Amino acid sequence: MRPVELVVQLKENVLIALDVIRNNKMRSFLTLLGIIIGVMSIIGVQSLIEGLQKSMHEQMEQLGANVFQVQKYPVEFGHQDRDKYRNRKDITWDHARAIETYCTAVSHVAPEAWKGELIIKYKDRKTSPANVLCGGVPAFFPNNGYYIDQGRAISDLDVQQKNDVAVLGMDIVEVLFPFEYPVGKMVNIEGRRYQVIGTIEKMGKRFGESQDNRVVIPLSTFLKYFGSNRSLNITIQARTPDLMESAQEQVIGILRAVRKVPPGEPNDFEIWTSDTLIESVNKMTSAIRIGAIVIVSFALLVAGIGIMNIMLVSIQERTREIGIRMAIGARRSDIQTQFLIEAVFLSVMGGIIGIVVGVGLGQFVALVSPVPAVIPLFTIMLGFLVCAAVGIIFGVYPAAKASRMDPIVALRYE
Repeated sequence: MRPVELVVQLKENVLIALDVIRNNKMRSFLTLLGIIIGVMSIIGVQSLIEGLQKSMHEQMEQLGANVFQVQKYPVEFGHQDRDKYRNRKDITWDHARAIETYCTAVSHVAPEAWKGELIIKYKDRKTSPANVLCGGVPAFFPNNGYYIDQGRAISDLDVQQKNDVAVLGMDIVEVLFPFEYPVGKMVNIEGRRYQVIGTIEKMGKRFGESQDNRVVIPLSTFLKYFGSNRSLNITIQARTPDLMESAQEQVIGILRAVRKVPPGEPNDFEIWTSDTLIESVNKMTSAIRIGAIVIVSFALLVAGIGIMNIMLVSIQERTREIGIRMAIGARRSDIQTQFLIEAVFLSVMGGIIGIVVGVGLGQFVALVSPVPAVIPLFTIMLGFLVCAAVGIIFGVYPAAKASRMDPIVALRYE
């Protein structure tokens, strides 16, 4: 068959398929619904997962490729393991000093402590309780990617003298000092007055959470007012990204020695890096992907059976048409191709609708939540091919049945 004839035949078959869908709208819609739901689910989920991973990589880059953290608890742990980790020794300021003294591969060591849900007041103005107080040292700022906008950061002298001073994030500045220069003013935090010595440049959100609702005070002041009986986190910056692995090995060796961990025993502390968090999120998203694939598989199976059913019904309804086509010279392969194209067309049409709805769903969720969305081009192409494969697999039997009809019997069919 020449290419021109092939194109004409393909066009005719597609038009016939459209007529079948148009004449049986409800039946066609119900047939396509399984494919639409399946493809919509996988495209929507994949869009959000890829957006989340992209956002995480971008935000991890803000922290720097050579920063890691030591903490008592792992990034994630179940309730059944809570007692196991709670019984570990606390991470203390002495541990940070030991790392700073003996670790040659690091440039900044910053012990820190955190407290949430604080209301900050200035005269007759006050913030919502969605603020976070951090006790830090001068190295806290470079280690966490914070830059000073006005004034200055916490100094070593502030830490030594336990000064009541604070550096404010922009969310707090905008509420308390909309028309005033904040540096030098006195704010009230938990019933105590602190002098504002600086403000932090606007940072936006990280992992869906504002980074501008921070108040940083000297770590010594934090421990004096909020209790020293707590485990600290220690952020550590390697001298260069190339020294990251060496720095971690040195820190592990120093902490095991200082904390007297017996040889052969596992560490009683955690090393947290950007890769740790990314790996944790990847585990979570893998489970979501598996769930989506299971849903899609069942949906496509049901949809495939539906396509086979509608094609069999269509063949029965068009038996006389098939007989006429055969009588005027149509070959069995022509009949088989016609019905196979109809099945594939039905399946692909459902896939296209599912792709459009899935992309729209991902974008809608991104608009109303902090989770960004990315259009997953590879998944879209894969979904399109899978839909075509479903049409072929479940359309082969009806197409073969139509092509095997006896033209004389078909012409007599009423």
